[in-house]
Amino acid sequence: MHGLMMHKQLLISSLIEHADRHHGDTPIVSRRVEGDIHRYTFRDCHRRARQMASALTGLGVQPADRIGTLAWNGYRHLELYYGIGGMGAIVHTINPRLHEDQVAYIANHAEDQYIFFDMTFLPLIKLIAGRCHTVKAFIAMTDQAHMPTDAGIDNLLCYEDLLQQGSCDYAWPDLDEDAACTLCYTSGTTGNPKGVLYSHRSSLLHTYAAALPDALNCSARDVILPVVPMFHVNAWGLPYIACMVGAKLVFPGPALDGQSLFELLEAEQVTLSAGVPTVWQGLLGHLEVTGQRFSSMKRTIIGGAACPTAMLHTFQEIFGVAVLHVWGMTELSPIGTIGTLKARHLVMSPAERNAVQSKQGRAVFGVDMKIVGTDGVELPWDGATSGDLMVRGPWVVRDYFRNEGECSPLLEHAGQTWFLTGDVATIDGDGFMQITDRSKDVIKSGGEWIGSIDLENIALSHPSVAQAACIAAKHAKWDERPLLIIVRKAQAALTREDLLAFYDGKIAKWWTPDDVVFVDTIPLGATGKVLKNCLREQFGDHLLVKVVS
Repeated sequence: MHGLMMHKQLLISSLIEHADRHHGDTPIVSRRVEGDIHRYTFRDCHRRARQMASALTGLGVQPADRIGTLAWNGYRHLELYYGIGGMGAIVHTINPRLHEDQVAYIANHAEDQYIFFDMTFLPLIKLIAGRCHTVKAFIAMTDQAHMPTDAGIDNLLCYEDLLQQGSCDYAWPDLDEDAACTLCYTSGTTGNPKGVLYSHRSSLLHTYAAALPDALNCSARDVILPVVPMFHVNAWGLPYIACMVGAKLVFPGPALDGQSLFELLEAEQVTLSAGVPTVWQGLLGHLEVTGQRFSSMKRTIIGGAACPTAMLHTFQEIFGVAVLHVWGMTELSPIGTIGTLKARHLVMSPAERNAVQSKQGRAVFGVDMKIVGTDGVELPWDGATSGDLMVRGPWVVRDYFRNEGECSPLLEHAGQTWFLTGDVATIDGDGFMQITDRSKDVIKSGGEWIGSIDLENIALSHPSVAQAACIAAKHAKWDERPLLIIVRKAQAALTREDLLAFYDGKIAKWWTPDDVVFVDTIPLGATGKVLKNCLREQFGDHLLVKVVS
């Protein structure tokens, strides 16, 4: 027997409709590529999104067509989120920080019909335009006054001119909620990037769960600034969440340096922001130099890479900004766990609370997880035993887009279907998961595992360290040993001996890295993560060479 309730499809268009109807005058503020600040409302955004859907229909865009974007966080990008997805086509957000060959590969693999781009990325468009075989036109996300006079690109259109061709009376179609709405590709640090295709249903369920009080705790009283790019897993869902709850949105555009971010945070009285640790390092560095403090920001979401314990301490103990440590993946839409404390943690000392919050958090409703050993047996949640992390849920990937001839990303385990994340983790008795390493990055010394993330976090807590990475270097006796790659802070006189001595009493003695290499920069991937594969290629034989020399 079925329940006797209405059946209404879960659709992306319902979010912007709700925002218009119930929060129509709530502001959306954007720093534009042109340099000025743009202001309008959810009602304006809804009208222009419908116009864009109508204009794209006039260009012949059909349901399920992929439409690419190469754009910063801004109001036009938001209009495309809803205009393209709402009409039944698929928003394909492309990461402009990828190499041009990967960008061209992604556009061709997705068979993008059109590509919208911010003027910042005109040089990239010039490099790939002749290589994108299915793209009918490139659309510059600007007005006629800022269009390039001689771009040398065939079929170049102007966003605002195209928008004016659309009708404000466009009606959103009643789509199948299982239809695809958004396409994001993994960053492709090994092999070609893989496409993850989200549905309207999966995106709406993810939005519901992520906005919950024990998740990101978003409401109409918030002012949200997503520093995490809209081309990086839909800015972790914040553009959808803001519409659902009616929160004011503030977009930073291309200005992501510490000073620009702080000025925008203060001017718009932002209460919640989200980004990767490398961005927050720049912001905190600016505050350290200027002595300024936040007047409105209450909490920050940190994900994409492990939050260093020193950063967590600085935000919470010095600036009074609560840290929400988040873990997820492109394959998880992306949120899997969030580090919201339970009631019993509130009476702990600051050091004890920080230890809990340094973990990646507990699963949000909708995500199930477990860890398994090399023998495939599920491991205990004791906070000490580590194993391969597996997840499942209604917004977890089932297969990769056009996964021609490739293996399924899913595994059958104990009669259930799971996604193997590639992370090695522990889970404690309260359900808090902690990533100890990527399976390909873990260090195996004499048959025993050493977690590189713990070693990196200790290094980052040293006052003279700006960036740190730890890799497995080949060793004649132990097979592998930890090697630290360090970027010193400006004018710091840190030595190898100083840093290695800093580990005394903080870890088991045999975990202490064998050596330290000081470098000017550490290579970062397109999403701000350290490219350890590049470091292993460069320094993987360092300990062997050192012994020989």
